[in-house]
Amino acid sequence: MSRTTGAPPGAGRDGSTDVVRLLRDLVPQRPRFLRGPRIPDGVRSPVIVTERLRLRPHRLADADAWYELQSDPAVVEHLSWPLRTRAESFVHLFHRTHHTRLEQRDDFLALAVLLDDQLIGDASLHLRTLEPGARRLEVGWVIGPRWQGKGYAGEAGLAMLGLAFDDLKGSVAEAHMTVGNTASKALAERLGFEETRNDGTTRVMAIDAERYRALHGH
Repeated sequence: MSRTTGAPPGAGRDGSTDVVRLLRDLVPQRPRFLRGPRIPDGVRSPVIVTERLRLRPHRLADADAWYELQSDPAVVEHLSWPLRTRAESFVHLFHRTHHTRLEQRDDFLALAVLLDDQLIGDASLHLRTLEPGARRLEVGWVIGPRWQGKGYAGEAGLAMLGLAFDDLKGSVAEAHMTVGNTASKALAERLGFEETRNDGTTRVMAIDAERYRALHGH
């Protein structure tokens, strides 16, 4: 599970169900016209079909399955997410339904990972820099414990790398994770990532476009 989560500021940090805080978290973020230039080759609301999975934008109808993920200590152990109440989880999902495009710097895309139309996790991309030839993205993945060990995280992760390199013409993709998250490290290595930084708390792994194409045939 990568630490790229895109949690809205202040959402569920103290575990309370304070109505004022929940309503505050529903306020839209900074308007797009104030957020700088757009890239002409960005993506909007992608749907990706792999051999076994379908990745598509989140929907409010996912609320029950999303809460099941967010209320499981095993899921949040290596993430920046807190354990959330059902109300907090709904607010977090509400924000995720709006993370549907990658066009401007620091845009965040979150896709629900579906197996046979059942939500089993989440895959994400952050667009960190825009410059052609030096475009950097950050990839993340979460798969629920019931579906781990079956290769679904790798399948979803590879799908997001395809979006990063093939669609967005990225130069480098990074995955950030806690040092203790050995499962994510092993998965990233299988996808071709190599460790680039480790401060004793957070590990950063990266793969560039050339290595991606050499390993995955694109």
